[in-house]
Amino acid sequence: MTFRNRRARLAVATTVVLGAVSTLLLTGVAQAGPSPLGSPLTNVPTANTKAPGVTSPSVLSPELSQIVLAQGSTKLENGTAAVPYYGYEGNGTLLPIPGATTQPVEATKTEPDKNTYLRLKGQRGADPNYDYGTRFLFQGHEGGSPGYLTRINLDADGAHRVTLLATTETGGKPLPDFDGSTWDPWVQRLLFTAERGNQGGVWQATPDVNSQVQDISAALGRGGYEGIQNDSAGNLWVVEDVGGATVPGTNAKLPNSFVYRFVPTNPRDLTSGTLQALQVSSNTTGQPITFQAIDGTHPQGNAFSADQKALHTFGNSFTTRWVTIHDTATATDPSGFDANAAAKTAGATPFKRPENGQFRPGSNFREFFFDETGDTNLTSTANADFGGFGSVLKLTQSSPTADTGRLELVYKGDKEHTGFDNVAFVDANRVAFVDANRVAFVEDAGDTLHTQRNALDSGYLFDVTRSYANGQQPLRFLAEGRDPSATIDSGFLGMPGFQNDGDNEITGLHVSDGDPGIGGILGAKRPNPFPFLDDLRLPFLSLADNEWRAFYTQQHGDNPTYEIVRARR
Repeated sequence: MTFRNRRARLAVATTVVLGAVSTLLLTGVAQAGPSPLGSPLTNVPTANTKAPGVTSPSVLSPELSQIVLAQGSTKLENGTAAVPYYGYEGNGTLLPIPGATTQPVEATKTEPDKNTYLRLKGQRGADPNYDYGTRFLFQGHEGGSPGYLTRINLDADGAHRVTLLATTETGGKPLPDFDGSTWDPWVQRLLFTAERGNQGGVWQATPDVNSQVQDISAALGRGGYEGIQNDSAGNLWVVEDVGGATVPGTNAKLPNSFVYRFVPTNPRDLTSGTLQALQVSSNTTGQPITFQAIDGTHPQGNAFSADQKALHTFGNSFTTRWVTIHDTATATDPSGFDANAAAKTAGATPFKRPENGQFRPGSNFREFFFDETGDTNLTSTANADFGGFGSVLKLTQSSPTADTGRLELVYKGDKEHTGFDNVAFVDANRVAFVDANRVAFVEDAGDTLHTQRNALDSGYLFDVTRSYANGQQPLRFLAEGRDPSATIDSGFLGMPGFQNDGDNEITGLHVSDGDPGIGGILGAKRPNPFPFLDDLRLPFLSLADNEWRAFYTQQHGDNPTYEIVRARR
């Protein structure tokens, strides 16, 4: 280890500790509360409430703290007139000016979304004479035009903190807005998903400045894609978020989204292969549970079917299989095919807006957990029994390449726990801070539901070895607040000339050690993001030498991206 690396690690560790102390003062400390299921974290008793014009700080379990890595107003080191900041376009002021008549009344917020952490050597930035280090956090942006990719340089100073990687594809076509991201070690590319219905898809990108970005949706299809993960065989699992039509008089939406598996012909080339969709069989009829549109014969579609109720009932287990919906060996469409339509034609099973999923560490990629966001409306009549509040589901297979498996309900949402979006396993294998069976799901309930339940979003920790059928609830480790900018935006919603979202949202939750190799894909190792809780003998080296890190973005408002660290007490 060189002197420079030792010094850099000491500096990083010092920043973590000092930042943890300052962030604790800013974000508040949770009052002591019961810890469900014996978790070592302290439960945050309640969510933050929502009131017009009232801001609130986020509250973490007192064992945790958070550090701002970048925020929306952080200038890009190589920004352009169109994209000057980490989270704002250049089309207006960062906050509304009283009496301003120019529209839009404030700059468009680009909403940095899913985070992907990597440790890479030899990465460059805008300054050819600067050493950017080896630790990087990548994001696509969900809003605005053009879409773009950014990289937070975690080892860099303020002037070189965030690099604009790309705004166009390699051929010059503007990038779309992106939602999900991951790193594919076989192709050595970042993968970004666009949640744009039949205009969405998957793009691959190199991780360096002036990133080479390629649309690979001709193979993976066009869909409202969000979550994307590798399995150990080099396949890609893609989760789609497409809201269905609303059943008249119910505020309930049809299940209209699918879970996909892309099997490449060669894992080192994602431009050819087979796309499959998950099909679940009814326990009653033995037939596949398929999409049913609202029509004269089925005025409620399948939003209130017996199978929908069964899927959201504890104790049921369903057989599954993968059905092929497209194969580049027999069908080619350079512009990309409609994956959602193809899944319906093939008889795949639709879900209530699943957004993200991950493989359970230690399961050898045999257990895949994914969520359903649900209807995000307290008045939906599907809430009680038909998945309106969303859920957490587990798919179990004999191997990640198996054609068949079983699906079961892990958790059924309710008023307080709904709108699940991002997911990350956060178990530890060296220190029993968070044991080997815990997964975090965070909410994206939206302004309507925030108002209806008078509660902002939360992050929850689930023990996947326990049953939640008896009314036990997950532990709240984060009660998200609302920053001043989001509070203003919430008040401006619906006003002429105003285009930004309102309340803050928890997104981009990501736990990784940054390993860019095949052994570093999410699910291959048991995470250890908060080590050495009780070992204060070598606090700086302990924090600096452990590469597991946890991140999330408080989307909307100021759009800060945080690192979650242990609190030094």
